[in-house]
Amino acid sequence: MSTIFTVVMLVLSFSLVNMFDSIGTLMGAARQSGMIDENGEIIHMKEALMSDAISTAAGAMVGTSTVTTVVESSAGIAAGGRTGMTSLVTAVMFLASIIFAPIVSIVPGQATAPALIFVGILMLSNIKEVDFSEMSNALPAFCTVVFMPFTYSIANGVAVGLITYCFMKLFTGKAREIKALTWIISIIFILRYAFMTLG
Repeated sequence: MSTIFTVVMLVLSFSLVNMFDSIGTLMGAARQSGMIDENGEIIHMKEALMSDAISTAAGAMVGTSTVTTVVESSAGIAAGGRTGMTSLVTAVMFLASIIFAPIVSIVPGQATAPALIFVGILMLSNIKEVDFSEMSNALPAFCTVVFMPFTYSIANGVAVGLITYCFMKLFTGKAREIKALTWIISIIFILRYAFMTLG
């Protein structure tokens, strides 16, 4: 029974991490590219997440590294990319770069840091949308922003932000504002971190 519970928790944990990683990336990229409707919702979010889910499952079945949305998409958007053609061109360039892999491996990791800093700046530009006058919104947003770089994971940042959001709303008497799904996901993340600590 304990083995089944462990397997279920692992599947849920990986699913949630992948989902929040993808949602966090899509939110940042969509806001940057202006692909948000009048209600603040991402246009074609369902299709994007379905594409991510299929590619992740297909990648796992053929034994590749995780196939998922990446935050570096912001660089393509900043360069003017707005359609799937950007991804197609990037894929072709990556395929062509296999020839140059031995030469590229000579370049130290520090040389690519400025590009990643630039991507971080592009993603951080969305922080202006947060209502910092309301502490129950401001603290979770702050925790999300801080935990992403310190844990090297968008999903960890979103998880800590969600957990903080639930606690803040609970302690400020605004628990009714929290949707049931938010509670469930937060509890699952708390259990995940508890098992990681105990394990």
